Amino acid sequence: MLDSSDLVAFVAATDLRRARAFYEQKLGLRVLEHNDFACVLDANGTTLRVTAVPEVRRAGYTVLGWRVRDIAAAVRDLAARDVTFLRQDGIWTAPTGARVAWFADPDGNTLSLTQG
Repeated sequence: MLDSSDLVAFVAATDLRRARAFYEQKLGLRVLEHNDFACVLDANGTTLRVTAVPEVRRAGYTVLGWRVRDIAAAVRDLAARDVTFLRQDGIWTAPTGARVAWFADPDGNTLSLTQG
């Protein structure tokens, strides 16, 4: 049943205008809808619903991530848009050979890029 249904991803934000600016302008996602309760974006065919909450409780793990073809280029592009990465050396290489880079949205939600 759910294997043929579309996935909707959720992330919390205390300020929807600030979150919209980040996800739309810095990450390049297209806004589908924005109201007092949520900002809904298109993440390459997956719906991302940024939901308004009074307080964000930061998770100690990645809450949302993208698989990219060229992580070095993606990191450069986002850094040029003033996105700050969480590791000083930028990209971490896992024992499997996968490469990962982490950054945070304005509410401190940990986001990632993965190649491989």
